[in-house]
Amino acid sequence: MQSSINDFAIKLANVNGSGSASASSLIMQAIFRMGVPVSGKNLFPSNIQGLPTWYEIRVNKNGYTARALNYDLMVAMNSQTYARDVKETRPGGYLFYDSSWPLDASLLRDDVNCIGIPLARMCNETFREPRERVLMKNIATAGALIELLNIDKAIVEELVSEKYGRKKGLRESNQKALQLGGDYVREHFKCPLPFHLETMNENSDKILIDGNTASALGCVYAGATVAAWYPITPSTSTMDAFKMFCEKYRKDKESGVNNYCILQAEDELAAIGMVIGASWNGARSFTSTSGPGISLMNELLGLAYYAEIPAVIIDVQRVGPSTGMPTRTQQGDLITCAYASHGDTKHILLFPSSPAECFEFAAKSFDLSEQFQTPVFMLSDLDIGMNDWVTPKLDWDDSYRPNRGKVLTAEQLEAMPKFNRYLPENGTAVAARTLPGVSSKGAFFTRGSGHNKFGGYTEVPDEYQEVMDRLLRKHKEAAGFVPAPIIERRAGARVGVITLGGCEPAAKEALDILAAEGTPLDFMRIRAFPFDEPVEAFIMEHDYCWVVEQNRDAQLRSLLLIETAATKEQLRPVLIYGGFPLSASHLLDVIAPVLRKESEELNAVHS
Repeated sequence: MQSSINDFAIKLANVNGSGSASASSLIMQAIFRMGVPVSGKNLFPSNIQGLPTWYEIRVNKNGYTARALNYDLMVAMNSQTYARDVKETRPGGYLFYDSSWPLDASLLRDDVNCIGIPLARMCNETFREPRERVLMKNIATAGALIELLNIDKAIVEELVSEKYGRKKGLRESNQKALQLGGDYVREHFKCPLPFHLETMNENSDKILIDGNTASALGCVYAGATVAAWYPITPSTSTMDAFKMFCEKYRKDKESGVNNYCILQAEDELAAIGMVIGASWNGARSFTSTSGPGISLMNELLGLAYYAEIPAVIIDVQRVGPSTGMPTRTQQGDLITCAYASHGDTKHILLFPSSPAECFEFAAKSFDLSEQFQTPVFMLSDLDIGMNDWVTPKLDWDDSYRPNRGKVLTAEQLEAMPKFNRYLPENGTAVAARTLPGVSSKGAFFTRGSGHNKFGGYTEVPDEYQEVMDRLLRKHKEAAGFVPAPIIERRAGARVGVITLGGCEPAAKEALDILAAEGTPLDFMRIRAFPFDEPVEAFIMEHDYCWVVEQNRDAQLRSLLLIETAATKEQLRPVLIYGGFPLSASHLLDVIAPVLRKESEELNAVHS
């Protein structure tokens, strides 16, 4: 195999519940601290233990972070998946396995090099406790990989000390296991492998963080003080992180009293009710959930929309329908969230593509929600939310001040002859609101049943339609305030690619590959709904556009067809929805053959 520096992919196959993720994360973090661009994907099942789990690490000096589907080094530690793992090893690559037991001859490939290490036998001889032997086998594997890949051992030592600094026994056992694996490969194999690491300086202004943690920090930054939720994979760690940050930053320094309220509700229906109540009373409040939770919240989301009460919902999407696959990623909640509830409802949606945007958009969600007095959904997904991403340092601007929208003070109310809750001024679509108890002239109650522009009960058709038409105008106005799409153009491109969220890394890598082959395509990542004018304009300026998304029913494409003048012929779907993050290969397999055929037909016409 040819030498390759800082450009390779490894996959670690193991069994869920064996502690392998901790060892894999150690490798990932060490590579990051070496200044090398790296990405990691933890692909784990939803059971407690026993089923296959994989951890994929891609090192790419050019910064590509999408999944690689063929691996230079396969660490095969799960006999249940040996055949599959060996098949995914790149020709000329390496198969790393536990030689405590013989490898079935049928699994051997002439074009794959084998690295057999008796890990189980060595750990059984070195460690006493059964559980410790299992855990330390993973660390010994990491020790071997450190030598094989030329990972900086000083950095690894630093990481171990940081994690187990106050736990001498654990620190010593981890150090012993790392040395066990490292010593063996140095004695028996040529180190490092042809593909390996060398220190770079690409991460000096970056951090390693997952999207859920970044979202929680964004909520703190925005001034959120109330949160209510019901635990659900993959969003629970959002609230765990929010609680951790609040315990540090939401305590009165003098009295030690908490300046926040976090409630675990009995279900998602109760959670959104608590959020709406707190928001109506003036607090910045949110919930975190996933698709099944959104389904349960629909009725009260309609109440918040019609009664015009702010609420922020962080939806970390997973595979559905029903229970689906809770620990797999998807983008299957777009339609549900856009039109959540019965009757005519339209909500504001934000689509972050990275932890950095999770932080930014979480704060933005609260401003939009109060500015337009309506629920706002931030749709992340499991890949963004639960995997560590190399991302620019988060920008905390001390001059930031929340946009609370039109909230009347007691003085403003006293100066008015009468307050009418749903009667905007100066031709705007958003009416001023009051907080309960501020003044006797304000609104102490809000109405979810039929009401007119004065806030009074009505079943008169014209009065009802007048309010509903204003809500639609308000939604359309929001298009000018949500994050604009990211658009990148290439000279000579006649076809575009449209995507959203975590599909961006794979889409941009695929477009770079096509451009290098002489086929330029333009790119647009949609970052919000409702769609502003540039979205429709991008579609109209191309012969057609591919719409790349992770769901079966082309939900982004459907939204574009409903909400813009685009036709079905102008929007071609690229749908990958099996539950794993995208690779550039997924897109190229669909797009490249069509483009080649069109090019051949065009050349034939010209000739």
